[in-house]
Amino acid sequence: MSSTPRTPSDLDPAIAARLRRGPDGLVPAIAQQYDTGEVLMLGWMDDEALHRTLTTGRCTYWSRSRQEYWVKGDTSGHVQHVRSVALDCDADTVLVKVDQVGAACHTGARTCFDADVLPVSGSDTDPVSE
Repeated sequence: MSSTPRTPSDLDPAIAARLRRGPDGLVPAIAQQYDTGEVLMLGWMDDEALHRTLTTGRCTYWSRSRQEYWVKGDTSGHVQHVRSVALDCDADTVLVKVDQVGAACHTGARTCFDADVLPVSGSDTDPVSE
């Protein structure tokens, strides 16, 4: 089964021309809390998901497992209100700064990146205190 979305998009053609998508037509989208810089989660967007995110003020992702669009918080109430959207220098990753309401992770945690901090050899820093 292909994970390539098949929905036509009204994404601004200038933005669409810049995007460097993977073979599946998707780009990774990092959600970050706008005021603290906390990295919340990683999702996937195609042109239509990005268009919806830009025009509705709510993060829309493409679910690779369910093969459908989903708006963060529609079922959980844990909404992501979009504050800004940026492309990285290669235009192959989207950074969405959001105001997160409730948990960002499907496990119920605030962020998807706090449960399994890995040890770093030779590091003088304590990852827990940073």
